[in-house]
Amino acid sequence: MTEQVATQTRKIIHVDMDAFYASVEQRDNPDLRGKPVAVGSPAARGVVAAASYEARVFGVRSAMPSVTAARQCPELIFVKPRFDVYHAVSMQIQSIFAEYTPLIEPLSLDEAYLDVTENLKGVAIATDIATEIRGRIKQVTGLNASAGISYNKFLAKMASDLNKPNGQAVISPKNGPAFVEGLPVKKFHGVGPATARKMAALGIETGADLKEKSIEFLTDHFGKSGPYFHGIARGIDNRQVRPDRERKSVGAEDTFAIDIADLEAAKRELEPLVAKVWRYCANHDLAAKTVTVKIRFADFQIITRSRTVPTAFPDDNAILTAATTLLEAAHPFRKSVRLLGVTLSGLGRSNVPSADQLEFLL
Repeated sequence: MTEQVATQTRKIIHVDMDAFYASVEQRDNPDLRGKPVAVGSPAARGVVAAASYEARVFGVRSAMPSVTAARQCPELIFVKPRFDVYHAVSMQIQSIFAEYTPLIEPLSLDEAYLDVTENLKGVAIATDIATEIRGRIKQVTGLNASAGISYNKFLAKMASDLNKPNGQAVISPKNGPAFVEGLPVKKFHGVGPATARKMAALGIETGADLKEKSIEFLTDHFGKSGPYFHGIARGIDNRQVRPDRERKSVGAEDTFAIDIADLEAAKRELEPLVAKVWRYCANHDLAAKTVTVKIRFADFQIITRSRTVPTAFPDDNAILTAATTLLEAAHPFRKSVRLLGVTLSGLGRSNVPSADQLEFLL
């Protein structure tokens, strides 16, 4: 009971930038404002990295194949990603967060959790802090942000989606459990399509259905996620905002316009991927002990090959050598290669950035 009371007294804000990449492009290019914009490549095998709200009206969304997006929205304007610009704007936003609390847990370049239970401004009401932060972001970057305020991370995340774009919402301790009961589980943050289908097969369609299941039942069917699902079904989430959460991996991948069957050609395609992940690691003083090569074939089957070394790879040449060896071991290819990816993991150093794995959409 003590843990639940403690959870209910916390003040958590989830800030989520609105159509971040696309909004940055519209900010920097007035000709794009008010028009459907997709950040990504229009190539046959391109993928949408982000879509403006004008594009979303037509059903365009992130991770959608570019050809599908263009078919659904013939007026769609494709813009090449500028990750260096997005990163710089993200750092501006992080600096604004730091004016209010040191307890910041970034999830990606465009969203983060903030624990403002005890904040640097001495503001008693979390909704006022959220309003101030959104105003400061608009003032400094010219961009809109949405926010969710609640007594735990799960509900703050859910609340930030309620009044998008450019809005905020509160889910109070009093209303939290009822809010969860009425929500379809497929809309729960942390419940992906596969888990939602599995829950549906077990008769779990809503939060109320989930609440009826015992912790033993949920653990039997969902393993270590069982206790978490048991808690959120009751509006309980005791996870702390973790400003020191370490990055687990950094990766880059490329989908080719024409499938590759030749080993030497595939080796050449590894070079820019290794350069990209190494550059990120070098800029953030990261070191990796494991390199993984991902191969997607023409029939969409995927294989991965990994190598782990006792001490961190010293430079990009060592990583490229290891990645090349892994690629050679997979040759002859079972079919031509559609996509190659390189991921570095086993990361370590001081001051690791608190962010989820960043996949670069090429």
